[in-house]
Amino acid sequence: QVQLVESGGGLVQAGGSLRLSCAPSGRTFNRYVTGWFRQAPGKEREFVAAISWSGGSTYYADSVKGRFTIARDNAKNTVYLQMNSLKPEDTAVYYCAADKGNLWIPERASVQDRYDYWGQGTQVTVSS
Repeated sequence: QVQLVESGGGLVQAGGSLRLSCAPSGRTFNRYVTGWFRQAPGKEREFVAAISWSGGSTYYADSVKGRFTIARDNAKNTVYLQMNSLKPEDTAVYYCAADKGNLWIPERASVQDRYDYWGQGTQVTVSS
């Protein structure tokens, strides 16, 4: 079974940057569609960004477009979320998710139900 491990979360001041990493434990996911979601206190989990297995296609939520960048390094078997110009409203637990299928479907990249594997989450806190 694929297990995903997120890392890189922490406390940062508004305007700062963090880079989150997601790597599988047990199996590679270099050919998996991979996404990032987040859940703030008292709110539903929401889509952040997704990337195709090759890294050639990406999709972002409007709230993070221009500030966050999703990328993958299949040689290192790792997916990243570079978070710049962080705002207090970005505070949330961030989750990595992977779809065992490798077909990129833009209309479904943000749909939680398509993803087969989820990480435990990493906390990102942005202070004013």
